[in-house]
Amino acid sequence: MVALIMAGGKGKRIGGKTEKPLLKLLGKPMIRWVIEATMAAERISEVYVVATNRTPKTLEEVSKSPVKVIKTDGKGYHMDLQQAILDSDLKYPVLTISADMPLLTGGYLDQVISHYWKAGKPALTVLVPIEACTRHGVEPTSLYPFEGKNYAVSGLNVVDGRKILEGEQEQEVLISDRVAVAINVNTRLDLEAAEKYLREKTDTKGV
Repeated sequence: MVALIMAGGKGKRIGGKTEKPLLKLLGKPMIRWVIEATMAAERISEVYVVATNRTPKTLEEVSKSPVKVIKTDGKGYHMDLQQAILDSDLKYPVLTISADMPLLTGGYLDQVISHYWKAGKPALTVLVPIEACTRHGVEPTSLYPFEGKNYAVSGLNVVDGRKILEGEQEQEVLISDRVAVAINVNTRLDLEAAEKYLREKTDTKGV
């Protein structure tokens, strides 16, 4: 499956002068963590980074990686996603990933893709229980109602590129409390929570 890393937003909520995808965790730009996860996934065959004029330094950074770059008009997440799919003629299912998800792993992405193929629906969205976000020290900024309960939007989805102009696609909903999707970086507190998790993970490996 092809992966699209969406890295064209302003990142207003986090503030500062650094483009959000370039905020560093353990000395490495956040988008590098995301790219490395996609490159480690066995079920991902090709990786694109979608950027805009709002993220020129991000474009410069990703040019160092073995990924393709799509430049869009910066009219918003959904409009940019639609433009990226149409301009690159991606007429098949596409995994979309927000650039603010540095805790993703190749193994987890493979699990999501496998779940998508088994579900047999055009689209898939990953939702996170709000209590899972709270447990990891973050507050969800986007909520999605499902079966009478609100969940946090993870920023990880699959859409069928062949149906991108048809409006909302029938979708499989995958509920996950994994830290990989529970923490996406929208605020400074989120950034601190992500770095804390990565430090603890690194320290544990060193034992």
